[in-house]
Amino acid sequence: MGDTVCNGTQGKKLLLDSQLFDAKFEELVTELTEGDLQDLGVADALSRLKEILRYNVPGGKKNRGLSVIASLRELLPASQLTQDAVQKALLVGWCIEMLQAFFLMADDIMDASVTRRGQPCWYKRDGIGLDAINDSFLVESSIYRLLLRQCRDQPYYVHLLELFNETTFQTELGQTLDLITAPPGQIDLNRFTMERYKAIVKYKTAFYSFYLPVASAMYMAGIDSEEEHNNAKHILLEMGEFFQIQDDFLDCYGDPAVTGKIGTDIQDNKCSWLVVKALEVMTPQQRSVLEACYGRKDEASVAKVKELYNSLQMPMLYHTYEEESYQRLQKLIAQHAQNLPHAIFLNFAKKIYKRNK
Repeated sequence: MGDTVCNGTQGKKLLLDSQLFDAKFEELVTELTEGDLQDLGVADALSRLKEILRYNVPGGKKNRGLSVIASLRELLPASQLTQDAVQKALLVGWCIEMLQAFFLMADDIMDASVTRRGQPCWYKRDGIGLDAINDSFLVESSIYRLLLRQCRDQPYYVHLLELFNETTFQTELGQTLDLITAPPGQIDLNRFTMERYKAIVKYKTAFYSFYLPVASAMYMAGIDSEEEHNNAKHILLEMGEFFQIQDDFLDCYGDPAVTGKIGTDIQDNKCSWLVVKALEVMTPQQRSVLEACYGRKDEASVAKVKELYNSLQMPMLYHTYEEESYQRLQKLIAQHAQNLPHAIFLNFAKKIYKRNK
């Protein structure tokens, strides 16, 4: 009974936070595009920024942004979680969503993607094209404008600036590794090693998706010791790695009606967990089939790669990995989260393990 009540309370908090978070977005758009810049002759550019933000920032699952307020609720006693602290956490959460939008807008151009979150990629819209490069810069700059305006008098302000800057650099390093591992039109399976895959995932995804939201909340709660941040990082980077492996699995084996997207990792010559794992366990003959078919756009080649994955029992290998990863995570939490609430990490784990989209 106690668990049911607790889960009910937790559910209400999550719903409330989600509603508060959604309501905060338009307030921030207004702050960024109206007021003190109107007299500088940039009204047209600000109008464009408003359109860019509304189209690119709020359309995802918002897990990263919502994790800031969820983590802060675990880190601070209710008496210290003032209305202002909540509003600041919502703001920082949206800054993370803006960082994500900035990365995705640029990533879609580099990958020549067509759709994002069920609508045309921003650069694919009429009249946008490669102007989207500058548009993505505007989204990134908006982060630091908001932090300056709303957090500059807070003791954690410089910590947040350094954290966002470092995380951006790490993510861009990961994207660089991704690009040079599988250049367009160059298919070389020798580059697809587990060591390279893990480096790409750690830098391109895990830092900004998992460590950034929790580290932001920790700084906001006054936790700035390097040791505590390293402890959190150990756990969160493990989660981030699993999250990306799961994403790779769903790209091939997920139901598009559930995931909302049609997987293209095979056609796009992606250094995905499935191809790296398959290369570790396949015979030379199977490798020659993979080399002939991977990274090809035609349906017959894609079907042959999937057939190969099935013959290698990739779903079984994945589910074994998922179970091992969960057990590893439990040990990491016990080992590294002695002074941090376990719920921060367990709330993340609940969202990602066994997910189907």
